[in-house]
Amino acid sequence: MKIFKVENNYIPQLANLANTIWHEYWPCILSHEQINYMVDKFQSEQAISEQIKNERYSYYFVDDNNEHLGYFGISSKNSDYLFLSKLYIKQEYRHQGYGKKVFEEIKLIAQNLGYTKIQLTVNKYNQNTIDAYLKYGFKTIDSVVSDIGNGFVMDDYIMEYSII
Repeated sequence: MKIFKVENNYIPQLANLANTIWHEYWPCILSHEQINYMVDKFQSEQAISEQIKNERYSYYFVDDNNEHLGYFGISSKNSDYLFLSKLYIKQEYRHQGYGKKVFEEIKLIAQNLGYTKIQLTVNKYNQNTIDAYLKYGFKTIDSVVSDIGNGFVMDDYIMEYSII
């Protein structure tokens, strides 16, 4: 497995990968309309470019055998913690240990940036992912409902991992 930082010329590939993964992952929790809206709002080429340019985001491909099998996005916008915004693996590669390996890389990135904590938000109904983060050592510290527009909300737990 290799991790590659997404440079500007690879944003279209990232947006395409995100679109594919989101449409295979979220239908059991979210409506098709909400998935389309969220992909457009948060994972389109334009949205990703804006996040990188204005919100201190970095995106990374997760590769194996020269194939993009997933990606993650982090933000260093907050001085108190690294925000793990996205961590997605294609369906056929899930439950094979990639998520845990990727999280180990994210911890190293956080440490190299001087962070002692990683925070994320996770959908309250996404029990498999909640269980994985609990297994990695995250703790649930709060919950939040965020209006994302168009009549949709994100109903999330805020989870935190202490590196030290």
